[in-house]
Amino acid sequence: MTYIDGFVIAVPNENKEKFVEHAELMDSIFMDHGALRIMECWEDDVKVGVNTDFRRAVDAKDNESIVFSWVEWPDKESREEAYRQMEELMKTDERFDETKFPVPFDGARMIYGGFAPVFSLP
Repeated sequence: MTYIDGFVIAVPNENKEKFVEHAELMDSIFMDHGALRIMECWEDDVKVGVNTDFRRAVDAKDNESIVFSWVEWPDKESREEAYRQMEELMKTDERFDETKFPVPFDGARMIYGGFAPVFSLP
């Protein structure tokens, strides 16, 4: 069964286009290293919850929108190998140069993790 990396980030509203450009650049690296599918989703109907919610999870400011993303891998082993290869690539590939390609959000507030699906529907 596939393996999923999930991400939630807060992106300044004014950086939406920059985010899309950044995602296209970075996601191409994931695809080059074996990702099967990637979804980048911009907030459309994200409500404030009673106890917790997406906005509080990433300490989103009033001028920020939530982005929910995931990367689908063939399996955990493929994902681990891809990350190992990308770590090496970071030393030489200019796509990882933040002076040329600045990250348009505060990565310190991103939440992410790897998930093993328990079942899937078509």
